[in-house]
Formats: sequence, structure tokens, C-alpha cells
Amino acid sequence: MLLSKIKQALVLGVAVSAALAGSAQAQEVIKIGLILPLTGPFTPIGKQVENGVKLFMATHGSTVAGKKIELIVKDDGNVADTTRRLAQELVVNDKVTYLAGFGLTPLALATAPIATQAKVPMIVMAAATAIITEQSPFIVRTSFTLPQATIPMADWAAKNKIGKVVTLVSDYGPGIDAENAFKARFASAGGSIAGELRVPLASPDFAPFLQRARDAKPDALFVFVPAGQSATFGKQFVERGMDKSGIRLIGPGDVTDDDVLNQMGDVMLGVVTTHHYSVAHPGAVNKAFVEAFTKQSGGVPNFMGVGGYDGMQLIYKAIEATKGSADGITIVNAMRGMTWESPRGPVQIDPRTRDIVQNIYVRKVEKKDGKLYNVEFSTIPMVKDPVKEAKR
Repeated sequence: MLLSKIKQALVLGVAVSAALAGSAQAQEVIKIGLILPLTGPFTPIGKQVENGVKLFMATHGSTVAGKKIELIVKDDGNVADTTRRLAQELVVNDKVTYLAGFGLTPLALATAPIATQAKVPMIVMAAATAIITEQSPFIVRTSFTLPQATIPMADWAAKNKIGKVVTLVSDYGPGIDAENAFKARFASAGGSIAGELRVPLASPDFAPFLQRARDAKPDALFVFVPAGQSATFGKQFVERGMDKSGIRLIGPGDVTDDDVLNQMGDVMLGVVTTHHYSVAHPGAVNKAFVEAFTKQSGGVPNFMGVGGYDGMQLIYKAIEATKGSADGITIVNAMRGMTWESPRGPVQIDPRTRDIVQNIYVRKVEKKDGKLYNVEFSTIPMVKDPVKEAKR
């Protein structure tokens, strides 16, 4: 078994080296491999990112710095082994210059060694566990990290007479990040944690966990579930009568995902979250983005759609800055420190960590013109990932 694995690694290494030799030559076509979950339970995440990517290309053209841009879309079905295989095929067979997408953390982590070995920039447009960019020097992120979005929520809760909280999170990297970040910050402000609940990521049944949360009688329930599961959570939240329990619902913005917020109904009115994007974010850039996204896809964008849109924006900026270079080190170095005005507001790629730096907004669900929106009422400007900042 060990010899077999060593042989496979050597074969891949030779293939990757050959692919790199070909891609190092001047290219007339720059290929981007976009790997997303486009089937299965997390399809909404994949579709949002894909729509964001394609919208940017549709509005900015498919030629940059004299190079034709070719997008190759692959569906990994949210299976990490499939993600890894697709990434290998894209590097070795298709000779892509960029890998992009990655809907959930396990998919990004599965691809990191390939990005490192092939020296191919890997643009993470959705997955949000803090450690992801540390897994390869070729990873750059345009989405967010859960600690980045969560710590402002703990600060807000502590300042607004919430003293006792139960945490309920999906049991995988981002959920654990959110739980740990909230607990540490909330406790440091004098709050107490009455219970810590972790729900299986696959086929979750929130009902028994919600009952346990209710029995603990906290002031608030802090929730993180991935965007693709927020509608299911909202349905079971109502079925268990949590909306009438007097327990406040708080968390990062995944739980009031713009894409499904109106399906969740008026029980979400008044829910406070902290996040980096809302479809209701004011400003001309976001207004134009929302109108174009809605016209193209038939639905509203959410934070995953913005992650895809900005991921492609970053790639285009890097192509312009490097005049279409296919050298991964040159590309990543060009991306460090890049800034632009996103639909979410001002953003920057942290030159040290390659993570995105962005505003985090405190929002409340309100109804306007008969529809529910996450309405921003406070801004924490240009937040870096706090986990990496703490390691400095």
C-alpha cells in the first residue's frame, strides 16, 4: 500500500512538472479551473459562486492584457476526493493557470497540496475556516473567515445585555472556528456559555439540539450553519417554537442568508447578525451588482455570490498586473496588498496572510417594500482575520 502511494505521488509529480513546463511558456489563452459543489445539498453555495464568477466575466469581457480567458467549470458534488481528482486533472490535462472556487472547507483543504506542488494560485471564493490560507503559499481568499465575522457578534452581544448564551454550530471547521471565537470573546467580556451544541454537517436534524438549547433557558442562541442549510434551520427553529420562546437568535450572517431569507419568513424579523455583505448594502457599486446578478440568474446574490465575483475580479487584476504571467509565485506576489471597491465595500488582500481584509457590518432583519433584508446599522472597518493576527 505504501509503495503504491509513493508510486502515485511520483507519477503525479512528473505529470505536474510536465504541465508546468508547458504552462510557463507565453500563453494566448489563460485557463481558470472553477471547482464547486453544483449537485447535492450544497448546490446553492456552488451556484451562487458560479453566478458571481460568470457575471464578472459577462460585464468585464473575456480578454485581459491581450489574453483570452477560458473558464472550465467542474462539479465536485461536495466530495473532497472528487475535488482533489478534478484539481489534478485541471492542472495536468487542462494546464490551468488558476484553480478557483471551493465551496466548503474540506474541499479547499483537499486541494491545497496540489496547489503547492504545482505552484498554481488557488483562489478560495467560499470556504471560511481560518487555517485554509496557511495550508499553501499559493492560496488567496476572497470570501471571509468565521472568526472575522464572529468576534464582532460577541462584542455586540456583550454590549446589549445578553449575559447567557448557548452556541449551536455545524460540526466541521468553520463551525468550530465560530464556536471558539464567540466563546473566547464573549467570556472575556463577562458573558457565560450555558451550552455548546455541535450538529452533524451531513443530513442535519436541528430539532433535538434546539430543544436542548431551549431547556437551557439562555438569553440568546448563537448559531452557525453553512448557507446551504439556513432554510432548513429556520424551518425547524419555527417548528420547535423557538421564535416564541423569548430566546434571541444571533450569529454570523450565514443564518440569515440573503438567498433564502424571505423563505424563512417574518419569524426572522429583528434577528441581529454580523457579516461582510448584505444585498441591502448601500452604494452604487452594490446596486449595480444586485441588478445585474438578478437579471442574469433570476435570484438575489448572497455573500457567496460576492465571493465568486470578487474572486474573478482579483484574477483579472493579477492578469493585468503581471501581463498574463503563468508563474504562480509572480501571480501570488502581485495579489498581495491588492485593493478594490467590492459590492460589499472596500477590500484588500492582506500582504502577509493572503486573506481578505474587509468591513464587518452589524445588521438586523427588517422588512422593506414587503421583503426581508439584512439592514446594516453599524460598521467595524477593515477587519483582518483575528486568528492570524493573534499569532503575530
